[in-house]
Amino acid sequence: MNAEIVAIGTELLLGQNVDTNSAWLAQQLALLGVDVYGFQQVGDNEKRIEAALKGACERSQVVISTGGLGPTVDDLTRKVAAKVGQKTLVYYENIAKTMEAKFFKLGKPFPQSNLSQAFIPQGATMIPNPVGTAPGFILKVGKSHIITLPGVPREMKAMFEETVKPFLKGLEPTSYVIKSRVYRTTGMSESRLNEKIKDIFESSKNPTIGVLAHVDGVDVRLTAKATTEDEADKLIDGLGKILLTRLPNYIYGLDKDGMENIVGQMLTTRHMTLATAESCTGGLIGERVTKVSGSSNYFLRGYVVYSNEAKIDMLKVDPKIIKNKGAVSAEVAEALALNARLQSKASIALSTTGIAGPTGGTDEKPVGLVFIGLSDDQTLHSFKFQFIGDREEVRFRASQAALDILRRHCLGLPLND
Repeated sequence: MNAEIVAIGTELLLGQNVDTNSAWLAQQLALLGVDVYGFQQVGDNEKRIEAALKGACERSQVVISTGGLGPTVDDLTRKVAAKVGQKTLVYYENIAKTMEAKFFKLGKPFPQSNLSQAFIPQGATMIPNPVGTAPGFILKVGKSHIITLPGVPREMKAMFEETVKPFLKGLEPTSYVIKSRVYRTTGMSESRLNEKIKDIFESSKNPTIGVLAHVDGVDVRLTAKATTEDEADKLIDGLGKILLTRLPNYIYGLDKDGMENIVGQMLTTRHMTLATAESCTGGLIGERVTKVSGSSNYFLRGYVVYSNEAKIDMLKVDPKIIKNKGAVSAEVAEALALNARLQSKASIALSTTGIAGPTGGTDEKPVGLVFIGLSDDQTLHSFKFQFIGDREEVRFRASQAALDILRRHCLGLPLND
């Protein structure tokens, strides 16, 4: 069985909203053994929605749309799907009463405009909405089925799980599943990573390998097709072991693991505490660390020492070091890390000082130059990096590198390979 996903909404084309629905649906369809042939994004325009749905129906057995089921005039999915299926829209009193009861339960008046959501194409199967008002529907169009879902992720997911998934399982049972696992790496460029795995990238057919670069590193995705999930996992495990031998120091997590989560787990299991002293990253490391629930158990203190005065006043950096070596230097990074650790009484401390840009760089110290310091009770190190990108990218890459240094230190891995 194959499918296409059509995300409807002008806000997607304007970049005001990010289409996370399509990615989630693709993952769920893969687990059902459904091959996703393509994605489309289309604005709230009747003719363009019609063309998108018609074309998808001609190519695929299942077409899942998200968005355009609300009560406003630009919510056109019902009308257009009915037109594509050559059906009339029919008003269902039971849908209207269900919606009205939901508003009553919330103590809110029922807007008459919501009655438009009680119309679905004749002969379509309604998809109840357990967490919202707008129902979806399943409409057979030739050899294809249009399945309409709301754009609100929470509603879309609930409706897929409760109604769409059972429908798809009964539509055409598949003899296989498609499963993926992402190996997350950092500290290595996409081209260098490609050199290390090029041979298995070219030779492996199942699982297949995909590589995707992000600001925080490079992801390696393994995708296996098998008759069961367990069999797919075994295929991925086998190739995953090879990846771990090729990239032993660079793989830090799987799937959606963030570096801050991995580091938090390491600090917790080792009963270690952390302090940070940040100049160019402006508190970003501390912000990332404290995004993790339970971080108060290991994150003691974060110093944001952006100016020279702050470095001197808050963390007692010797003014002579700043004068002789400059604020952006290995010596200042080390002094910040050492004094942050001593002052906070943390087990370990990280520091950053650099030039995030786009101004402030010189020939000797260009934009993107960052020094990162690490201090514990036995060692004091500094590391020099030259990052590329705009200001936010430099800051994020510096925060990622600092957390990776901490990860490597905890694992006893080389800190500068």
